[in-house]
Amino acid sequence: MKRSVLALLAGLALWVVVASLLNRGLRFGFTGYAAAEPMMAFTLGMKVARLLVGALASLAAGAATGMIARSKTGLPWVLGAILLVAFIPVHIQLWAKFPVWYHLVFVGTLVPFVALGAALIRSRSRNVPAETAF
Repeated sequence: MKRSVLALLAGLALWVVVASLLNRGLRFGFTGYAAAEPMMAFTLGMKVARLLVGALASLAAGAATGMIARSKTGLPWVLGAILLVAFIPVHIQLWAKFPVWYHLVFVGTLVPFVALGAALIRSRSRNVPAETAF
């Protein structure tokens, strides 16, 4: 039980850290992004970049959760559901500032990408050969 709670907390924390760091990268590396952010007047490219940030953060969060609680295959889905519940009110609040497709892509991929991150880390650990003694 403690390991499951730790895995969920680590996944949540990693989602926030990865999203924050990548968003900072957008501010510094994407021309005009920092100026567009306060008003959320993003170009199509900026919106796509923001969706990629969310996808990468979700993959990382799922990977962390899957790594910490390997035997709990349903836990990444729980983490994805927690993130979904947290983001639905945010997207309702931002509904008029973004097109419908943006909200649907973000909300619709959140849970599957968390689960995918965990699945990728699990499949990777199964394919890594055990060290052999010489």
